Amino acid sequence: MIRITGLPAVAAVFDRDPDRVERLFFLSEVAGKAGTWSQRMAQRRKPYRIVEEDELARIAGTVLHGGIVAVCRPREPEVFDPAQAAAWARDGRPLVILDGVGNPHNLGAIVRTMAFFGLDRLVISDRAGQAGLSESAHRVAEGGLEWVTLYRAAGLPTMLRDLKAQYHVVGTALSDKPSPSIGDLKGGKRPVAVVLGNEENGLPRDTQKACESILTLPGSGRVQSLNVAATAAILIHAFAGG
Repeated sequence: MIRITGLPAVAAVFDRDPDRVERLFFLSEVAGKAGTWSQRMAQRRKPYRIVEEDELARIAGTVLHGGIVAVCRPREPEVFDPAQAAAWARDGRPLVILDGVGNPHNLGAIVRTMAFFGLDRLVISDRAGQAGLSESAHRVAEGGLEWVTLYRAAGLPTMLRDLKAQYHVVGTALSDKPSPSIGDLKGGKRPVAVVLGNEENGLPRDTQKACESILTLPGSGRVQSLNVAATAAILIHAFAGG
């Protein structure tokens, strides 16, 4: 089971897939907002109840529970099938790909941004340490993981080479070489697939070699780079925001 916490995330799971919820616990001060969900639980003969703060923290495994915890059946990322990419690319929307992003808070923040801008597919690599559908990611995503489907790709560099038939594959990394501008990348015949790498080491060398372009966001130079979730937010807004 997985514990989904916070009103936005719990609201999203009841909206998108209420049958996943097996148990529901909440504080008295959110009982009014949880009323409809409690009725659904009662109709399905699933347990729900009001609890005290200390018990809810114990159930949630964190004090950052937002007053409510839904204990749900877990999901796993779907297997990425390269044949799907041709159909995806026809909608002209960018595709976001993560290679070794290990912090679940960063993954959750990226998913939240994607959901905000209406992107519903996230491809993650099969590298050791890659974050997935954890409780922390659900909490930070604020319900976004009910709208964004995760796909796990085996052998990401090879997959990226195949993906070039449908997408302009753009890696994000620090580089001394001239970088294309976001404007240059937006005007192409193929939509953009943006590949973001690990928080500490960036994109692995084999992944960079599989990309068509390497994009470096210009900054003041006062700090070396942005957090990966911040970089993702800038690029998602640029490529999907309008």
